[in-house]
This record gives sequence, C-alpha cells and structure tokens, in this order.
Amino acid sequence: MTASQSASLLQDGRATGEPTAPPVGPTAADGDETAEVRGSSAWRTRLLQVASVATAIGLWQLLTANNVRWWLRFDTLPTVTEIIHEFGKQLQSDQFYVDVAQSLIRILTGFGLAAVVGVVAGIGLGRSGLFAAVLGPLTELARPIPAIALVPVAILLFPSDESGIVFITFMASLFPVLVSTRHAVRALPTIWEDALRTLGASRADVLVRVVFPGILPGVFSGLSVGMGVAWICLISAEMISGRLGIGYRTWQAYTIVDYPAVFVGMITIGILGFGTSGIVELAGRRITRWLPREVAE
Repeated sequence: MTASQSASLLQDGRATGEPTAPPVGPTAADGDETAEVRGSSAWRTRLLQVASVATAIGLWQLLTANNVRWWLRFDTLPTVTEIIHEFGKQLQSDQFYVDVAQSLIRILTGFGLAAVVGVVAGIGLGRSGLFAAVLGPLTELARPIPAIALVPVAILLFPSDESGIVFITFMASLFPVLVSTRHAVRALPTIWEDALRTLGASRADVLVRVVFPGILPGVFSGLSVGMGVAWICLISAEMISGRLGIGYRTWQAYTIVDYPAVFVGMITIGILGFGTSGIVELAGRRITRWLPREVAE
C-alpha cells in the first residue's frame, strides 16, 4: 500500500465516522498538560513554603506580644515588630554593611580555599595508594576535631585575627569536601576507566573525561555541606576573637542586653547562609545538568 492510498483510507474513515487508530507516542497536548501540572505543583509548593514562614512569624508575634510563659519564657524575647524596627535601623547604618562585607570576605576566602584543596586532596586519596598512605592517617586524625576547637591554635599560629578566622573557616569546610570527593572517586565504576585505557587514553585523559565528570555530584554534595559548616564556625570564631563581622556584632549586642539587635544578627546570618548555600546548589545543578533528574509528582 502506497502513502497516497493510506491517506485516502484515513480520510474515508474520518468521513464515515469509523474509528481510526490512535496516534502512537506523546502528543503536543500531552506535553502541554504535563507542563501545566508541573507548574501548578510548583506554585503549590511555593505557597506552602510562604505559608509555613508566615505562620511561624505570626505565632512568634502572638506569643511574645502576649507575654506567654508556658515553660518556655516567651515574655523575655523581643516581638516581631521590635525586631523589624531594629532591622530598619541597622539597614540605615554603614556599620551593618561593613560587618556583612567582612563576614562574606572571610567565608568566601576560607570556603574557596577549602573547595580547591578538598577536591584535589580527595582525588589524590581516592586514586593514589601512596598519597593515601602518607596523608590518609593525618586526615582521619584531624577530621573529628571541631574546627572551632582550633581557635587557640589559630590565635597562636597566625599573626592577625583575620588570618586565624579564615583558617578556622577553611578547616571547617575542608573535610566535608575532601571526604565527599574521596568517596565519589572510589565509587566510580572501574569499567569506565578500563574502556578509556583500551582506547589508548593517558592518565590525564582519564582524569578529564572520567574522574572529573563522574565525581561532580559527590563534590557538590560536599560543597553544600561544607558551606553550612563554614558559616557555623565562622560566626563562632567572630564571636570569640573577631573585631568585625556579623558574629562579632551579634555577640556585642548580647553583652549590652540589646536582644532585638541579637535577633537581627541571627536573621542576617540565616539569610546569608541560605543565599550562599543556594548559590552552591544552583551552580551544582547547572554544571551537572546532563545528569538524569527525577520529576516530583
């Protein structure tokens, strides 16, 4: 049967009202319907997120404004309106932006160094037996030590507080990146490297074409965890030995019993941490966009 005969039979079937075979595969209408469902689901998720935050804020205002004391002493905490008023005052002062900039410089410097050193060292530990034998025991001995416990060492070791705080931030984010990278390297299927070696690839080709692309999901998981830990230790270090920064300013507000300013500092830390972690996760999704994704129903 030729193409013209098939088209003629199809037209005859439509004219007589006889059923014809349904089209095979997804149609444009199916794609539009799927996109619409995904869009509505995303909007519902956003609304739930906003509602949860608004509910928490409203509950905070209700408990503090009415001086509620049910085991927890909400009557000693500032209200939401007091915190918002203090936030407005802080936004109008130059000191607030100086502290934010100082904390960001410290976190980006320490975290950036940890990202480079952690990835390189993780690949070395995962692929080189000699490297693992030399540095592996030292890594495992240093890893359980909390980075904030290194504050006395940083004070004695570095000539300035600034270098010591960056060092503590570096140590805090180093091990999550290093360990995740090492595990990602060891989890790579050996058949990938063997296949490339049989084609005459060099060691550098294996690193560029197999190792680096294969470990990216694990690396970015470590970077995301490392960013969160780095913020925790940075703020602690600023409170102990800093002279500028959000952590130092928050602790100073506590010492003078300025509780609205304390909560302004805490909220600022949360916003900065959320933003920097989001940037790391966004970069990870963009760089690994070739990976298959599961679509939430």
